[in-house]
Amino acid sequence: MDKCNLEKVREKLTKMNYGLVGETSAVQICRWTKNSLRGDSGCWKEKFYGISSAGCCQMTPSVMWCENKCIHCWRPIEMNLGTDLPMVDDPVEILDGIIEKRKDMLMGMKGNKKVDLEKFEEALTPKLFTMSLSGEPTLYPRIGEMFKEIRRRGAVSFLVTNGLNPEVLRNLDKNGGEFPTQLVISTNAPNEELFLKWHRSSRKNAWKTFLESLDVMRELRDRTRRVVRLTVAKSGEEGEFAAMTNMNDENVGEYCNLIKRAEPDFVHVKGYKAVGYAKDRMGYDNQVWHDEVRSYAERICEGLSSKDDSGDPDGYSIKAEDERSCVVMIARDGVEMKIKKV
Repeated sequence: MDKCNLEKVREKLTKMNYGLVGETSAVQICRWTKNSLRGDSGCWKEKFYGISSAGCCQMTPSVMWCENKCIHCWRPIEMNLGTDLPMVDDPVEILDGIIEKRKDMLMGMKGNKKVDLEKFEEALTPKLFTMSLSGEPTLYPRIGEMFKEIRRRGAVSFLVTNGLNPEVLRNLDKNGGEFPTQLVISTNAPNEELFLKWHRSSRKNAWKTFLESLDVMRELRDRTRRVVRLTVAKSGEEGEFAAMTNMNDENVGEYCNLIKRAEPDFVHVKGYKAVGYAKDRMGYDNQVWHDEVRSYAERICEGLSSKDDSGDPDGYSIKAEDERSCVVMIARDGVEMKIKKV
């Protein structure tokens, strides 16, 4: 790896308010965390799962390392550094550094009159570590150990992955590791042709590998909470990839087939928004509004509820939605949404 290029990337990330920790990790303060500390309601994760956004830590152990360059991603994927981390930092040291960096980044809010000081002090110790900031977390080889350490600290962990490292997912509980509280696989293309165009992956046989991760998700039933997440975008006219869409009529059945393959506990259907670096690739007219997301989620839910070969319905239904975040939750019947323990 070009050391000069790495330093340029670190410089740029710092200017973008990423808090860099160690060689490859980072944290950023989400606007929902700030809103929650000011007394506003939190993000959809708080609404769906019952964990305060004030105590959420949005972080990554591999800030600019990823196999994909997904066209809808709001992160600066043009700066991706490949898939080989230059160094593997200790997971305990990473978490200690993340917590301290996050605390420093939040201190400016302490003087805000709208901020409840008791809530502020409590929020300095994260209750949720969500690995969805940037990069592909499963490229960090000690991630299972990190989940174990998060659990030891009495916190919840969310892993959001592109599904291109199925063996990592399968073996998270090996070598002193554990599974996260919740595993999320991003499923943004319903078929191989669109997958290759949408994700622009550097991984050979990416589609086949992704499908294997869905199989792993099915195998992990009762080992961790499991989510398939769709970010849908409609066709537009602005931007390099404006004409592309992943929510055509025929895609509904294809998504249902993928979801049935994974048998997740939850499905998140989320609308694309032209923010960050994404708006340089896709335009504002690719954005999907909440009523459109809701309608598409209803169609997926209808497809999931069709009877299987035995005549039994799969048992999924819409259980929650958040208009501000443009997301609809489909859940397996009987699954508890709220997280009551780590």
